[in-house]
Amino acid sequence: MFESSIALSDASRLLAGIVLLTVVTIEFGGTFLVRVASGKVPLTDFQKSFSRAGHAHAGVLVILSLAGLVLADASGLDGFWGWVARAAIPAAAVLMSGGFFAAMAGKGRTEPNKAIALLYAGAASLAAGTLTLGIGLLAA
Repeated sequence: MFESSIALSDASRLLAGIVLLTVVTIEFGGTFLVRVASGKVPLTDFQKSFSRAGHAHAGVLVILSLAGLVLADASGLDGFWGWVARAAIPAAAVLMSGGFFAAMAGKGRTEPNKAIALLYAGAASLAAGTLTLGIGLLAA
């Protein structure tokens, strides 16, 4: 059996497991983009660009989330700030990618709908998580 020299906290282990399970939804998004690119799903240029942005943000932020969990444990942050450092970046992945996809929903849409607010909520969550984690690491 493999033994690791890195021991994750229970909170980080739980969130890492959840984040890894979301990769399946990102894969599904990739198959959707293949269907869009092959012309099987008719979208406006605006919708195509928001689809690409949503998929890209999901993938990048999931990777950042996993790295952030290890760094949160290294920072020693616990309690409320520990949860902000651990959970805000994965939440941003969901909110930002979901915001891109929800904001483009609707046949023939050429501009974002009101669901664009999710994108801004995700940006705020990303800022909260990265600032908390960065400050926590500098203060450790």
